Amino acid sequence: MSIISNLLEYALKSGASDLHLSVGSTPMVRIYGEMKRLDMASLDEATMDAIANDVLGENQRQIFEKNLEIDFSTSLEDKGRFRVNFFNQLNGVSAVFRTIPSDILSVEELGLPTVFNQLAEKEKGLILLTGPTGSGKSTTLAAMIDHVNANFNKHIITVEDPVEYFHTSQSCLINQRELGQSTHSFKNALKSALREDPDVILVGEMRDLETIQLALTAAETGHLVLSTLHTSSAVKTIDRIIDVFPTENKSQIRSMLSESLVAVIAQKLLRTKNGKGRVAASEIMIANTAVRNLIREDKIYQIPSLIQGGSKEGMQTLDMDLQRLLNQGLIERADAIQVADNAEIFEKGIF
Repeated sequence: MSIISNLLEYALKSGASDLHLSVGSTPMVRIYGEMKRLDMASLDEATMDAIANDVLGENQRQIFEKNLEIDFSTSLEDKGRFRVNFFNQLNGVSAVFRTIPSDILSVEELGLPTVFNQLAEKEKGLILLTGPTGSGKSTTLAAMIDHVNANFNKHIITVEDPVEYFHTSQSCLINQRELGQSTHSFKNALKSALREDPDVILVGEMRDLETIQLALTAAETGHLVLSTLHTSSAVKTIDRIIDVFPTENKSQIRSMLSESLVAVIAQKLLRTKNGKGRVAASEIMIANTAVRNLIREDKIYQIPSLIQGGSKEGMQTLDMDLQRLLNQGLIERADAIQVADNAEIFEKGIF
């Protein structure tokens, strides 16, 4: 076996979420959120070049040499799949391999509230999963798509960079598209999707103004659109979307967003108390009439109080979910304090 096959096999067996390789450094893995150094020599330029040759196809090698970075997915025989990023840094080439579980876990198996399934059953509108890189957004979206796939007769189109979870058509027809392989951009794929008779569209990430505009249009015209943003809360997510647009368009976008938004879920991953896994804590904002009015009237700063009082509709603040996880004995208080919006209430034991 090649060195990269051995390293990826170790990553899978150890339960690592990521394998980090870098010229001049010892390989490292991230296990349950913590970086751990492997007991082996630092990687030199020749070794990293051999790894790149093993992993990159000829076309990918050309893209990498031209762009100095490349994002794609690959598999290790029948053992597992990985999302891969090769990039250049001062010492030479580096790569990160993120493990993609072969099994798609359900919302229940992930320990998420059942409202996630209820949201996935909506006929139209925009649902946003937000959070930093590595917060489990893709895993949550896969669970929601899988729920629709198993229980409804719909056409689902996904546009991803790269495709992470493979879905097999069950009650639904699923078409999965990957940037670089089956489309040149999110905006091109979204424009095309509107002519492909979809019921549900998954957009891997809303990266630019045109993609956001097309996603809003798709949601407004009778499609359910699911996507992600790298924001930390519902309020920051709404602000980010509106701020992308020129000043003269903001009023119109607030109106569009207020009509099409279904929910914003801001997710963070924490280590479990037993140290053998991670669990998601979520802020959930459901766009009810009051929330829609605040978006339209540019009073987004008032939304947190509506989330706090909206538990009957499935809403919750991040701190409310952290308290639930604490009560269930799933996380440590110290970890809750690190990610809480109001750390003081956990430090003082008010919650």
